[in-house]
Amino acid sequence: MDSTASTPANQPVPSVPLTVTDEQNSALLTDTLSLLGTKSPDPKQALAEIERWVEVLKATERTGLAKVTQELQLVHKQLSSSDTDTHDLAETLASLGIETSKVAEETSNDYATPLAQLGKTLMKLGSQLSK
Repeated sequence: MDSTASTPANQPVPSVPLTVTDEQNSALLTDTLSLLGTKSPDPKQALAEIERWVEVLKATERTGLAKVTQELQLVHKQLSSSDTDTHDLAETLASLGIETSKVAEETSNDYATPLAQLGKTLMKLGSQLSK
């Protein structure tokens, strides 16, 4: 291949299983709660955070996370679109918060409390947007 040739845009991304440690899970929860706690989060940072969550959830073998992953992907799509209706985004965030709270209730490790807090924060954001 010629070294001056452009790289094809559709190169396949290798499918390597993602291993996430407890420390990384805790850091991701902390980062997300910090981001949501700011008055006006940076949209690029918010999208990157959603992408991180989607990858982590896809790598998790735990059952019951498909709905959360689906809601996250919808939030990403809505935030990426210039014509998203605020009410639709509010409903998605509220639904994501409810699903996150359900996961927190079923969690018996150190993640239960921050997950519950994340669920409440997402529901609150959804409520604020719907006003």
